[in-house]
Parts: sequence; structure tokens; C-alpha cells
Amino acid sequence: MEQEKTAMLAVSLAGHDKGTMYVVLSREDDMLVLADGKNKLLERPKRKKEKHVQIIKQLPEEIKKQIWLIVRDEDIRRVLKLYKISREQ
Repeated sequence: MEQEKTAMLAVSLAGHDKGTMYVVLSREDDMLVLADGKNKLLERPKRKKEKHVQIIKQLPEEIKKQIWLIVRDEDIRRVLKLYKISREQ
């Protein structure tokens, strides 16, 4: 199983978590490893098929840098909050 690190966010398009925003922790073949820092933590991330999420690739540089520094669930929540604030401006 090939695992690739990423600096992206994703929004769920299908399933009971539809509309939930996640940080993409890694990519394994056609699956993404996702965490939101609340329900899906770094210890037990969600695995979801890539076709069931909308990947957000166009991110401000500040947010991309913060994604690479994630080591705790609080960091994930901070990144998601920063992105939501940047979208409102």
C-alpha cells in the first residue's frame, strides 16, 4: 500500500458525514486518510474513497504551511478554522 503525504483539505460528498470538512493526512492508492480533529482524530482517522470527497487544492500558503505542522488534533481544528475564516473574507 503506497502512502503519500499531502497538504490538502477535503469536503465529504457522500455518506452520513456529507458536508464535513477534513484535513487530508495521506493518500493510500484510491483511499484518502482524513481527520477533522473532533469526531475523527489523528489516532483513528477516517478512510474514504477519493471519489466520495471534493478535494480543495487551492489553499492560501499560510494554511498549507499549517497543514505540514499538524501533530495534534488541536492543530487540525485550527487549520479548518483558519480556512473557514479565509473563505469569509
